[in-house]
Amino acid sequence: MKPFRTFLLVLCILTASPLVHAQQSTEPTNAAEAAAKKAAAEKQIADKYAALVASLPPEEQAWEAVLQKQLGGFYLPIHMREKIQGKSNAWDFVRDDPKLPRILLIGDSVSRGYTQAVRDALKGKANVHRAPANCGPTASGIKNLDVWLGDGRWDLIHFNFGIHDRATPVADYIARMEELVTRINARTERLLWASTTPIPDDAAKKQSAASIVERNQAAAALMQKLGIPTDDLFAAITPRLATLQNPNDVHFNAEGYVFLGTEVAKAIEQALARK
Repeated sequence: MKPFRTFLLVLCILTASPLVHAQQSTEPTNAAEAAAKKAAAEKQIADKYAALVASLPPEEQAWEAVLQKQLGGFYLPIHMREKIQGKSNAWDFVRDDPKLPRILLIGDSVSRGYTQAVRDALKGKANVHRAPANCGPTASGIKNLDVWLGDGRWDLIHFNFGIHDRATPVADYIARMEELVTRINARTERLLWASTTPIPDDAAKKQSAASIVERNQAAAALMQKLGIPTDDLFAAITPRLATLQNPNDVHFNAEGYVFLGTEVAKAIEQALARK
């Protein structure tokens, strides 16, 4: 058989193969088909998540309903995927042990990153909750604080606002911080402010390292005036940025979040021990 005829025969056999057809059929042929496949996959996750939530006890269903309203278009899909996969995350429902103090963490994605490490460090010592959101800037805090505080009183609230306020005028930032402190204080026995962790200079993102230093200094002065203790995460992490912070990023690697979570847990234990 001539080489060309042999090639055609092999091609025909391969083309007729069910396996080849199955592989080809899974690949989108255009943008519309790709979008449809993505939508179908997202619907499948949403359906599984809805079924899972429907099987939960009422108080856990209520918590998931709050998350659905608060997490937004970026974090909610992540939470849904992790939930149906059985993975623990920062927004797990926390069933309180009545013998242990109730702790609430309020903060942005950095706070989210160290939440699990705080829980690990305080296991058997405290019930560690976190606000049902990436808390963002102080303006978001003013709007959503009542939802984040939930029901009942807290033995201690550990809070931070800063990275998302890097472009907020300092005077506005401090005015909002003072309002937040007043409102939070009405719901807790102890309040602990965490200084904002460092960020790199990045002109493209309109951010500067100096903006965080400036806001930390202003917030520290306010906390001193109001008698609020400080968990100085900025000072703790700064000497370790080269190994613990992601390159050119405000976020940290896994080791960095364990370090921060351990520092937060220490500060919480010390604050609880104070009379």
